[in-house]
Amino acid sequence: MKTSDLLEQRAAIVDRMNAAHTADDGAAFDTAETELRALDGKIERAKKIEQAERTEAGTVLSGDPKLSGELHKRFSLVRAMAMQAGIGGHDFGFEREVQPELLKRAGKPTAEGVLCPLEIFLERRASLSTTNPSGATGANLIATELHGEYYFDRLRAALKVQSLGATVLSGLVGNIDIPGLKDSVSTGWVAEDTALNGSVPGFRKVSMTPKHAGGITEISRNMLQQSSVDVENLIRSDFAYMLAALVDAAAINGSGSGSEPRGILNTSGIGSVAMGTNGAALTADATRDLIGKVDIADAPNTSRAFLTNNKVKVATSKIKDGQGNYMGFGPEGVFAGERTEFSSQVPSDLTKGTGTSLSALIYGNWADLLIGYWSAFDLLVNPYESTAYAKGNVSVRAMLTCDIAVRYAESFAAIKDVVA
Repeated sequence: MKTSDLLEQRAAIVDRMNAAHTADDGAAFDTAETELRALDGKIERAKKIEQAERTEAGTVLSGDPKLSGELHKRFSLVRAMAMQAGIGGHDFGFEREVQPELLKRAGKPTAEGVLCPLEIFLERRASLSTTNPSGATGANLIATELHGEYYFDRLRAALKVQSLGATVLSGLVGNIDIPGLKDSVSTGWVAEDTALNGSVPGFRKVSMTPKHAGGITEISRNMLQQSSVDVENLIRSDFAYMLAALVDAAAINGSGSGSEPRGILNTSGIGSVAMGTNGAALTADATRDLIGKVDIADAPNTSRAFLTNNKVKVATSKIKDGQGNYMGFGPEGVFAGERTEFSSQVPSDLTKGTGTSLSALIYGNWADLLIGYWSAFDLLVNPYESTAYAKGNVSVRAMLTCDIAVRYAESFAAIKDVVA
């Protein structure tokens, strides 16, 4: 049972205690007091469980697991879009039925379009591309002789941040402040009959505020109505990937200005290792210095790993030891045997001095990267947009509300001037 439900029960018991006290009914008061004590124990246990879930690395925190499973299995983007566009041939009763629950999660009375549960995007299905070289928006999928297994996705950057263990918070409402301890109390040895030095612990907070990301695409009416291949997986996967890629890139190198979240590379206080005045090729010593920055800060080792781009991967794969042997990626290799992931989402266009096209390398405890999602995925279909309407298509706008924060800057360190 959720803490909120238990707190409602507690309020009801307190009301009974007040009524018994007013009526001078000692027996009723004692009975309610006994129930209150037992319920307080349950509330404390529920809070501990919720706290453990919030701090679990790489775990998506959401609502009722049973409902989440139903939403993931049954909610259809195609039916949701057809419902808004007024296209027949679909039974979108379930999509309409869950709208009140999704609005409740979002903490708002209405939505501009139809709300789609985040659950359907948190685990991507197989990707299929709708766009052919001539730019058609799925019309080529109508032919009855085409089979889904023959379609292939376009080339995409690998998304790594969440798989590295970032802590994902979903179902947020309003601005979020996450408190934490900054300074501990002072301790020390004292002689007999000597007073201890008093101190006050210092506290800090990590704030997250809603920031909005989105995109617009055009989908053919025939595709929503007649396609014989798995259009649901196709559309769901493409929307999921494009928005996830936006969040992934922001988590790595978001500027923090305007509406964009602040990423790791632009977070004040992370450790820093420099390769040279104008940048230089990566060395095994530099990567070990990077590890040392995080070690010396006593950062936890929940989910530590390196993240860089494929240009650095190619360059470091060629590094040789004193005997002319490739060092590789093992314990004695360039990355000291630590987990290392590669993605073109990591910038390779940085500058320093006269150096250009420099790459970044990040090392840290990725569980201390927080990714928060508000409400649900907001999908608005516009069948009357001028360009789409003229072709009988529909314009689709997707919006996602999220923010990114680093729990401890000391948990990360970076090199921003790698020549690769």
